[in-house]
Order: sequence, then C-alpha cells, then structure tokens
Amino acid sequence: MSLIVVGTMAFDAIETPFGKSDKIIGGSATYVAYAASNFIKPVQQVSIVGYDFPEAEMNELKERGVEVEGVEIVPDKPSFFWAGKYHMDMNTRDTLVTDLNVLADFNPVIPESYQGAEFLMLGNLMPKLQKAVIEQLRERPKLIVLDTMNFWMETALDDLKEVLTMTDVLLVNDGEARELSHEFSLVKAAKKILTMGPKYLIIKKGEHGALLFHGDEVFFAPALPLEDVFDPTGAGDTFAGGFIGHLAKTRDISYENMKTAIIVGSAMASFCVEKFGTQRIKEITKSDIDRRLQQFQELVSFDIELV
Repeated sequence: MSLIVVGTMAFDAIETPFGKSDKIIGGSATYVAYAASNFIKPVQQVSIVGYDFPEAEMNELKERGVEVEGVEIVPDKPSFFWAGKYHMDMNTRDTLVTDLNVLADFNPVIPESYQGAEFLMLGNLMPKLQKAVIEQLRERPKLIVLDTMNFWMETALDDLKEVLTMTDVLLVNDGEARELSHEFSLVKAAKKILTMGPKYLIIKKGEHGALLFHGDEVFFAPALPLEDVFDPTGAGDTFAGGFIGHLAKTRDISYENMKTAIIVGSAMASFCVEKFGTQRIKEITKSDIDRRLQQFQELVSFDIELV
C-alpha cells in the first residue's frame, strides 16, 4: 500500500497582512507529503530540487516515511523559487517573483521501486508532465487525483483535457472551475467538467469550504472558522494530502468515504494556514488531528425536527 506524489519542492517568500517570511520551504509535493504522511506510509516522492535544497529537510521527510528516490537533485542549479504578497482578504495574492530554475528542466521519472503504487497524487504541473507520469506506470493505480490551475487552462488546454480523461478526481478552486467550464454556476460547471473524464470533482472555496461532485450527487464540507490565519500558501496542497492520505489509509474509494476524506483534507488545511509555510503541519500530532476532526464534526452536527 503506497502513494506516489508528484509535484514541486521549492522555496517561497511570503508576505501577508499579518507578517512576512524569509525564504522558506514550499512546493506542492512538500505540502502533500507532510500532510499525507500522517495517514499513509510510504509516500513516494517524485520531484526536482537544486543544490540549495536543505539536506535536513530531505532527512525530515525521510523520517516521516517519505521515500525520495524519485527526487532528482541538480548539482549546478538552484531550486524553484516563488515570492508572493497576499491582500487583506487572504484569498487574492500578487506574484512578485517566479524563478523556475531546475523546474524548467523537470522530466519526472518513476523509479522501479515505485511501480505498483495504489494511489497517485499529481500536483499542479504542466499537463504534459502529469500525463507522462501516468504513462510510466505499468499498472494503473486504484485512484489518480489531479490538481491543476488557470495558467494551464490558458496555455495548455488541449493537453489538460487529454490528461483529464486519464484521471479519477480533479481538484480545482471555484475560479478555475468556472474558467474550465465557461459556466458561472458551480453546479453547471461541475456537470460540464465531469463530462471531460474525471468521475469526481472537488471545488475548493478557501475559507468557504469545499464541494464534492459525483454524478448528480453533491456534498459540501465547511472550512473551520479560525481566529488566526497567517499564511494560506500550501493550504490547497495540504488539503489534497489529507484527502488522498485518508483514502490510501482506508483503501476505500467510495463516494461515501470521499466525503470523510474531504473533511480530513479540510482539517489538515486548517492547520496549514496557522503559521508560515510548512511549519505548522510539521508540528501536529495524531491527537491534534483527532481533536480538529472532532471540531469539524461538531461544526456540522445538528438535530432538526420537521413539523
């Protein structure tokens, strides 16, 4: 029982209305791995880093059950770097710097030891690379989850549509769902996207929760109201890690269990935003996660008597 995670391992520099970070560890695959490793081991990482990526960080991932054989280390180039500044609403941000560095040459290779993995999480990358990963697997995983963004809808739509036919679950935010479908109503958008290939669609709405669509069924998971939100960077990837981590742990990919997985993902994302970067999700314990899940249960549990 294993999970392959494909995505970026990088550096971020973040400014929010509540503080500012120096260069810190980021990247989609990093967040997914830290979140998923609370539920499933091994997490088999596929990524690329430069000479500057800390060995201590790699060792910490290994200690958490993350295998890094699929992480290419480029000795003469720096790692991917992104810098951004969030607005007061914490939902909109400006990109200040994007240095692709090693990511410009990323050609993910699946190690022989990763073959046979039951679950595959494809982080936000060029759709051609996501497709190349799927095609390298001799045995199709039990579940393939794909994350993408509006940039690929604008620059690589045909490739994105092709890889959508090969995946089971698509993760996007509400703006991306509207852009991909050309529909304003999220219900209409979901119906259109589900004709493109995925069996399930998750639309993330940040502080307003997440929606799960499957056929004509819809499930809504709230976000936990938090007193302090310092940094939303990586929250979507942490959500994805919790979601697929729970599914991989239980080996149950039914619609009913996906409802639970979305709550787990939302709980993990609620930790992520409490501190800058990966700091908070590195700190949490199983008891922290259990308490947070209990809070979610209390948030949505109610008795009503229909007269």
